[in-house]
Amino acid sequence: MSKGEEVVLLDFWASPFCMRVKIALGEKGVTFESREEDLFGGKSELLLKSNPIYQKVPVFLHNGKPLCESSVIVSYIDETWASPALLPPCTYGRAQARFLADYIDQKLFDAVRNVAMSKGEATEAAKKELIEILKVVDGSLGDKDFFGGKTFGFIDIIAIPFTSWFLAAEKMGNFQVEAEFPKVSGWIKRCMQRESVAKIIPDPEKIYEFVLMFRKKNGID
Repeated sequence: MSKGEEVVLLDFWASPFCMRVKIALGEKGVTFESREEDLFGGKSELLLKSNPIYQKVPVFLHNGKPLCESSVIVSYIDETWASPALLPPCTYGRAQARFLADYIDQKLFDAVRNVAMSKGEATEAAKKELIEILKVVDGSLGDKDFFGGKTFGFIDIIAIPFTSWFLAAEKMGNFQVEAEFPKVSGWIKRCMQRESVAKIIPDPEKIYEFVLMFRKKNGID
């Protein structure tokens, strides 16, 4: 980070969308300040001012200029700090990567959260949907180490934070991702060997405890 450059992230520890931004910054070697938001007790004035439309984290502030929506922020980080590149060098490869990243962005977390935050018949329906989405993700990964091939990159950064919520979904849905999708499980393990990922992704047990608290708070249990 050049002298005088300010990089601030309005953060929440359990948010996979915030995790993405932190992993991308870690891959680029960018120093940043993380400011934890109290999403349930009172959001900061800076958050409300910086993201007036959605009032959600993450909010990324680069020299005071705010950006919202995690996939937009990760793209901005990739373009602003050029090395190492997170997207493929060719335009077709970049477009293909963005397509799959968008599918994962739109589908995977909602499906995981629906299993973790439901009960009874709703849990079974949510589990079926999650398994169908994971089949697509598994097929897209194939026998590659990472979604882009040998190199950890944009799609991996978009997807890997969601896996911290898998344990909660597994416990509520009574299934195991590793048993159903060994390729996805192997990919998770490879991602977790990267320092940028390992130091950001929280212990899934902590996420599970957070989910239990949230279920109780919302009268699900």
